Amino acid sequence: MKNYLAIALLMITALHSSAQEFSIGPKVGISQGNLSVSGNDFSSTDNKLGYHLGLFARLGGNRIFLQPEVLYTNTGGDFQQDQGTNNTVQYSASFDRIDVPLIVGLKFAQFFRVMVGPSLTFLIDSSLESDDPAFSGPDYNTSTVGYQAGIGLDIANMILDLKYEGALGRHAESVAGFPTDQRQNQLILSLGIRLF
Repeated sequence: MKNYLAIALLMITALHSSAQEFSIGPKVGISQGNLSVSGNDFSSTDNKLGYHLGLFARLGGNRIFLQPEVLYTNTGGDFQQDQGTNNTVQYSASFDRIDVPLIVGLKFAQFFRVMVGPSLTFLIDSSLESDDPAFSGPDYNTSTVGYQAGIGLDIANMILDLKYEGALGRHAESVAGFPTDQRQNQLILSLGIRLF
């Protein structure tokens, strides 16, 4: 966490010294999320449609920019566990969280962008439902670190972003007492409006 903050401050200072642009505004979008699971016959099944809303800022020069965001995100995913002949247990996870991506990007032709950066996730609420009546839910980690990478377009005061988010840390280490490695992945499409 301290390294993350130190890197963020260093990038903000470097960009601020040559900043020609500063903008801020609201951001909304949808995502297609899934849970990547492994161990003890667990496997991913269906993706879940989610949404996010929050604020973004952008500062930087003509080519390099920094785009921090603070977003409320609802996402999740489905997975299953094969427990033997004709016995499969289904699970459906849902997460409400605060995401704080810190995106660094390059602009081309004043409207096209490529970007990448770390993303901190703070879990607000979670649920894990199962068709197993004896199931007891896992203890999800309250925070994780991931990364985002993608492309974007700037059209007048609008910004359109298409990003992939992957997890660097697991959400839970076990489900129903069985060890597993749950990681959240998302395909994210969002629209932001630059207010100034």
